[in-house]
Amino acid sequence: MGSIKIFADSTCDLPPEWIEEYRIGIVPLYVTFSENTYKDGVDLNTPELYRKVSETGRPPKTAAPSPADFIQAFTPFVEEGQQILYISLSTELSSTYQNALIAAEEFPEGQVTVFDSLNLSTGIGLQVMKAVHAASEGQSVPEIVKLLHKVRPQVETEFVIDSLDYLYKGGRCSGMQNLVGSLLKIRPVIKVIDGKMTPAYKIRGSREKALDQLLSNALSHLPEMDNDIIFVTHSLANEDAVHLKQALEAKTQARIVVTSNAGCVISSHCGAKTIGILYTKKIG
Repeated sequence: MGSIKIFADSTCDLPPEWIEEYRIGIVPLYVTFSENTYKDGVDLNTPELYRKVSETGRPPKTAAPSPADFIQAFTPFVEEGQQILYISLSTELSSTYQNALIAAEEFPEGQVTVFDSLNLSTGIGLQVMKAVHAASEGQSVPEIVKLLHKVRPQVETEFVIDSLDYLYKGGRCSGMQNLVGSLLKIRPVIKVIDGKMTPAYKIRGSREKALDQLLSNALSHLPEMDNDIIFVTHSLANEDAVHLKQALEAKTQARIVVTSNAGCVISSHCGAKTIGILYTKKIG
């Protein structure tokens, strides 16, 4: 049996140094401003994204990679005799998974396996790292997929959106909701449940209060954490991310707490200063 190549897409938001160290394949999604289309993380980074939003007054549209994109990405490794395991952005949020399945059909049976993370951002990244470590231990693709089926429902993804502006610009809330939210300093908290972005509750008041609540929510699950990786993922909120990282390092037994930057696709939907804590619970 050949070696296993783990793939994800650009929405996994893993640190670039991890992608390089563990040789994780990345297939970028697309962001489009008017007639100009960019590959997430390749042609456009998050600070550049926000500059373009300021210039145009609206966030970009986002799009999944095509089946041809996946075929192009997978082919060199298949030709080397490697098996591909691609862990995708949630099917509830994108056609990325379906397009990867179409691509997989162009290769010999069993050569390319596609797994739906039912998550986003480092909620995908957590599953990718589980797969990477399992592969390094010599597990087969079917064994890794079996593991991922157990890990997937244990991933906790919760983040605070700093402003309703991007939800409004993206058509996800009304102008009145945006106005009232801004006046009352309301920050929605989003959780990923069954692959969907689900409003969990709203925090009214200062950003500090919102961050304290985010941290408190994570720490309330301390006995259930698997003590492996905790991600603090953010969109241009590095100072707050470092603060949360230090608090989690002090109050959990996690092997590692890592800050990571949200890419262009995630940032397009959530906006600047969005920040989340993501981790996995123990497998029962």
